[in-house]
Amino acid sequence: MTTTGDDRTTAMTGPWWWERWRGAALDAGLAVLSAAECGAEGIAFARDAGLPVPVGVGFGALAGAALLIRRRWPVAVVLISIAITPAQMGVLLTVVGLYTLAASELPRRITGALAGMSMAGTLIVALVRANQDMAEGSPSIGSEFIPFFAVTAAIGVTAPPVLLGLYVGARRRLVEGMRERADSLERELQLLAERAEERAEWARNEERTRIAREMHDVVAHRVSLMVVHAAALQAVARKDPEKAVRNAALVGDMGRQALTELREMLGVLRAGDGTKGQKPAEPLPLAAVGFAAAAAASRAVDEDGPCLAELDELVGQSRAAGMAVDLSVQGEPRDCSAEVEQTGYRVVQEALTNVHKHAAGAKTYVRLAYRGAEIAMQVENEPPPEADGTADARLPSGGNGLVGMKERVTALGGVFVSGPTDGGGFRVSAVLPAASPAMG
Repeated sequence: MTTTGDDRTTAMTGPWWWERWRGAALDAGLAVLSAAECGAEGIAFARDAGLPVPVGVGFGALAGAALLIRRRWPVAVVLISIAITPAQMGVLLTVVGLYTLAASELPRRITGALAGMSMAGTLIVALVRANQDMAEGSPSIGSEFIPFFAVTAAIGVTAPPVLLGLYVGARRRLVEGMRERADSLERELQLLAERAEERAEWARNEERTRIAREMHDVVAHRVSLMVVHAAALQAVARKDPEKAVRNAALVGDMGRQALTELREMLGVLRAGDGTKGQKPAEPLPLAAVGFAAAAAASRAVDEDGPCLAELDELVGQSRAAGMAVDLSVQGEPRDCSAEVEQTGYRVVQEALTNVHKHAAGAKTYVRLAYRGAEIAMQVENEPPPEADGTADARLPSGGNGLVGMKERVTALGGVFVSGPTDGGGFRVSAVLPAASPAMG
């Protein structure tokens, strides 16, 4: 993990303004060398200026030691090097100072201005020194070569450190930019992974809810009828043996139907993605969970589930359990999408189950209407008669039936309404589009 920005500031382990002890040691070594150089050159400066030698040496050493602050105040270091240029000292100070200035984050105009001042100072000093040498009779170079020598010396002292500093600074900024981009990309990938985990968790919750709703619809109705028939069987076992036998047969049929539907649903769940009995070589990516959940839901719908044409049989089962049910169908029956057929059937089934649970013996009306692009259904029961206690089924209620019906209907873009009637009964109404949104 790289450290940039604020992280880099907190990662500093060196003293004062140094990021590392290694940098502090390097600057200290350069400062000692520069102080020694400037101190040695200060002897000649003191002699030419008529100053005591210790003053010249101390002045040169103090000026050369400015490299110690080159990372914190590079402009000050370059200005000091320009200031001592007339004293013909501080070559190392000038070279290192210009390099540090060019490699820093300061604006290029400041670097260019100070580099130009340093070059001009070096050029002037070189010209003056060459002319002094010629005046003293030194046969080093001819007078015609003095400008060339001065320009070469000025460029040689100034240009290489500036160019090298610009290159190092640009490379450093490039590396920092790449690190920041890598950090940004890592954060984005982490955010995407968190979002993928959230989507996967949402898909898993949706699939659990769907499975729980299917299990409730399959089990609750069948078992409720079985309990009602068992209660009736208990009530008439001694009074009417033939009716008791019929009720026992109905209980057996209901149990077998419930087991059949449970086996079909468990078969769909076990089928998974077609790799039954095979252990995956490696875990699936999180993003695939949502697709798997959607595929499982699609397979569950594609199975031969209940449809609206089977409402007669469903109502007949309730009648056989002793419920007075009236079924009416309006409009021309037609085939609808599998989701709509199954949802409509489950709504009526759950509503009848609720009547068995909460209003046993009440007169119930089931109405189904085909209207253009939609299908309406309603299950309404009258107030239950006074219970005599002879066949109380005592059916438990989990409170999830109405919630599941509403979830089913709204998932298809329909409307679901339920509530008590003015006469003391209860009404469940739903309107579904003839075609599911996925098919539309």
